[in-house]
Amino acid sequence: MKAAKYDWQMPKIEEPTPSFVEASEAYQLSPVLAQLLWNRGIKTKEALHRFIQPEMTDLHDPYLLYDMEKVIERLHEAVIAEEHIVIYGDYDADGITSTTVLKEALELIGADVETYLPNRFTDGYGPNVERYQDLIKKGAQLIVTVDNGVSGQEAIAYANSQGVDVIVTDHHELPSELPQAYGIIHPRHPKGAYPFKDLAGVGVAFKVACALLDDIPLELLDLVAIGTIADMVSLTDENRAMVIWGLQQIKQGARIGLNELLLICGEKVSEVNEGTIGFSIAPRLNAIGRLGDPNPAIDLMTTFDKNHAQELAEVFNQLNQQRKDLVEIATKEALQQIMPENKIHLLVGENWHEGILGIVAGRVMQETGQPAIALTHKEDGLLKGSGRSTAALNMFEMLEKSRELLATFGGHHAAVGLSLLKTNLPLLQEAINHYLLEEQIDLTKGLPLAIDGELAIETVDLSLIQSLQRLAPYGMHNPIPQFVFKNVSVRESRSIGSEQKHLKFVLDNDKGHQVDGIGFGFGQDQSEFETENIHLVAQLTINEWNGHTIPQLRLQDYQVSTIQVFDFRGKKHHQQLDFTEKTLFVAFSKKLYKVFKEKQKHPVIYVENIESFKELYVSEHSCSQLVVIDTPVVLDWVKVIIHETQISRVYILGLSSDEAYLEGLGSREQYAKLFKLIKGQDQLDVRHKLPAMATYTGIPVQLLIFMIQVFVELEFVTLENGLLKNIDEPVKRALTESEIYQARQRKIKNEEFLLLSDLAMIKSWICH
Repeated sequence: MKAAKYDWQMPKIEEPTPSFVEASEAYQLSPVLAQLLWNRGIKTKEALHRFIQPEMTDLHDPYLLYDMEKVIERLHEAVIAEEHIVIYGDYDADGITSTTVLKEALELIGADVETYLPNRFTDGYGPNVERYQDLIKKGAQLIVTVDNGVSGQEAIAYANSQGVDVIVTDHHELPSELPQAYGIIHPRHPKGAYPFKDLAGVGVAFKVACALLDDIPLELLDLVAIGTIADMVSLTDENRAMVIWGLQQIKQGARIGLNELLLICGEKVSEVNEGTIGFSIAPRLNAIGRLGDPNPAIDLMTTFDKNHAQELAEVFNQLNQQRKDLVEIATKEALQQIMPENKIHLLVGENWHEGILGIVAGRVMQETGQPAIALTHKEDGLLKGSGRSTAALNMFEMLEKSRELLATFGGHHAAVGLSLLKTNLPLLQEAINHYLLEEQIDLTKGLPLAIDGELAIETVDLSLIQSLQRLAPYGMHNPIPQFVFKNVSVRESRSIGSEQKHLKFVLDNDKGHQVDGIGFGFGQDQSEFETENIHLVAQLTINEWNGHTIPQLRLQDYQVSTIQVFDFRGKKHHQQLDFTEKTLFVAFSKKLYKVFKEKQKHPVIYVENIESFKELYVSEHSCSQLVVIDTPVVLDWVKVIIHETQISRVYILGLSSDEAYLEGLGSREQYAKLFKLIKGQDQLDVRHKLPAMATYTGIPVQLLIFMIQVFVELEFVTLENGLLKNIDEPVKRALTESEIYQARQRKIKNEEFLLLSDLAMIKSWICH
């Protein structure tokens, strides 16, 4: 049995209405796609039209945003009076694009405008009093925030005291008390009633631009698409419409800096989609703010100089590679610190870069399915870092309970920033472990994985996959469709890639249908796929290779609900026995028991007979896996042990302490040769002469020992204190009368089964 990594969440299936089905057929949507849209809440003809074919009229009136009229009047006054306007942005992709949108909109009406993106390390996030002082001293007469500001009470109060108005445009969580700004544009303003609450910072800035220009500036929608996708806001309603049109705008190639950035990413401008933004453009824009001064990003987005754009794009690409390298190292080090007894992981690095800690915490959370906080050392004994949480835990509320242990702290449900004295770290770990118990928060299920429905292998074809593209662009609240495939068989599987990190497999079912699959990052799970009746969740993709186009599943998660048997026979598998899950090792020979007892951190039991196992296992409970080291005298002992422990993951190691199967019982000629040797000597010191005896007779040492034991049991010879002596005129008896001989016969038969049978036969024997 193999549990799923994620918490699979199946949709509540209900039949679409006939009118919706009719509407979906008018758009030539497949039944699978129509059902999927219905499950996602699109249930009217009008909603379907806005989703499939959004129009400019679907955008909401910017003046529905509270304070918009007042803000636009103030901006026009500033332009007429030739006031110096400073746009104060943020250091991430949303902040960069927000700043650029408002800058270009203001320049179109002749404004004297300057931009400033704060430095993550010296300024921090949002309005900063010292920075406002500096900007006002240099001539700022009006400050406009984008993608920040609603929590900037102190800095905004200072600006007011200097006679400088501050206009806030933001989309972040609203504090209980808003700053005394000249105007606040926010889709969730407590006095407003804007129809769509989930605009990104760039979406809010674009709404200001629309009102300012009294038009919809299509040429700015490329920036809106980038910021909206990068900030992972809901890709529904007008966000979806703006991203669709923004992607079209990017494909026109009008923004030189963006073209150069795409080129250095190896992306084609004509093929840009939401994935290009999410995996190529956004990380490079974010990297500059994570590692240093983000202000060159505005130059990249606005320059008309191709050479300058090329230089900047190269810098951004190098910074992103540096960021990736730092994240890779820190994440590896963080995962090595994981302690299973902690359900929330506090991880500390000596030299982890402060700008990547949020990513590291997120990576650890994805890997473990549990919340994580990544911290790095600062001056004066401080630790500073970021945390990321699952839906099951409000990390902000949890840390609020331990605020006295923290030097600084802020954030929301899923993400926090904090600092604390290093000496308080054990106290914080203890406090959060106690919080989980007190609040009875269950973090064992893993991260939620939304599933859109169940499909059969035979339904997966190119036409279905192509029809699902009508859902794009994908994003928050409109994710890539994921389907579960139940009780399928893995026809073949293999690890691929330079480091064998990925998994290639073929599924089939009892109807003879097949489909290829790829699992990125699943290479280490290859042995898990040597099974039948596997359930897996996958996205549907198209694999184009060497002129061929075929359907392909992209694996997201899997589980096996039946007993699993793994073939670890052969020395190549022995290095894989370092299990992280608690594992019971069972040996049926004292020699192998001693070997494994010395080198294994997991419990190892020597089973002389099945009753002894039942007595010993009382103290060795709660193991999730079983390793059968060698072969028992009674083969059914293996089945009894599996039944007693209720273990459903069994590894067959198939070692032999005496090579019984390979060396056999000994031939008549070998027994005759040994008997003749013994007859010809008064006595033989087997303690010292055994190798010489083996050489003389040509009988392997282990087999020779066995044959001597048979002779002793049948009273052909005596063995005392290591001295082997002949018995005059022994009673003639058949070798098969020896219990030792009979036991070896049974063991050879058992070893033959465990060593030579294929895995399917062994599993069938275990299960029946």
